Amino acid sequence: MADLIEAGTAAAARSALRSLSGEFSREVTGLVGRLTDLRMLVEATLDFPDEEIDVLRDTDAAQRLAGICADLSLLLARARAGSLLRSGLHVVLAGLPNVGKSSLLNRLAGEERAIVTEVAGTTRDAVRETIQVEGIPLHIIDTAGLRETDDVVEKIGIERAWQEIGRADVVLQLLDARCGETPADHAIAVRLPSRVERIVVENKCDLAGAAALRFTQGGHVHLRLSAKSGEGMFLLHDELLRVAGWSGHGEDVVLARERHIEALGIAAEKSALAARRLDRLELCAEELRLAQEALSRITGEFTADDLLGEIFSRFCIGK
Repeated sequence: MADLIEAGTAAAARSALRSLSGEFSREVTGLVGRLTDLRMLVEATLDFPDEEIDVLRDTDAAQRLAGICADLSLLLARARAGSLLRSGLHVVLAGLPNVGKSSLLNRLAGEERAIVTEVAGTTRDAVRETIQVEGIPLHIIDTAGLRETDDVVEKIGIERAWQEIGRADVVLQLLDARCGETPADHAIAVRLPSRVERIVVENKCDLAGAAALRFTQGGHVHLRLSAKSGEGMFLLHDELLRVAGWSGHGEDVVLARERHIEALGIAAEKSALAARRLDRLELCAEELRLAQEALSRITGEFTADDLLGEIFSRFCIGK
């Protein structure tokens, strides 16, 4: 209910409604049930080795476990996309003065949110704007031009720019398409945090007489566009959605919390380990237990006594 009240976009509201109706809970409960069945087969084989049963082979346990792994990975991806619907993607515009950062912010926002002049260093503090692309909130932050300066106020703005870069999900490093990557641009690039996605935006392609284009160079995506004319802006929209992991199927996402994503991640990891250890059933059983334990943080606890009850209810075990 809180997710529905706090939804910032129509897509987030629809996802919250689906979660409110129990869709996410039903999917997790279904996975817990499948893990329970598989654990029951493995534990029965381990605990009663003298019985003349080969339930793992007869029930195609390996194939069933592979299906669980695939569905867990899919649900995790949908949950991560749902988390993005809630929090949005933090995008920082960075680069030298006068490469068009403020113009790009205004183009993305669809209005004059930042002052644009020919004077280098016009932007002194971070300017923020939130937009939506395919229902995904994008928090765009325009920052001061990064350069050496003796201006005290500009220095403060540059320090704040680096602070924003450190908190970013993705950095759009703007270059002037007429010059390409200069030594000063390279000096900025090497200072960017390695964990943050970097997209190089070669702005002012209209002045350079070049067409809008997406290409890869030096292991990074380059986008050639014009913030002033709007040419090539669709390339930037598509690239931001790619970074966000957005598949374009908003109706498939689930609005999960961070603890849900963490639990799903652990369950997916442990299930994958179990699949690789089917030849060592005692290790496989432990990984399956940990996977189910992780999912139980979402749905509720499932105890060892519950598992024994499942075994004895489905197998005729001799004394």
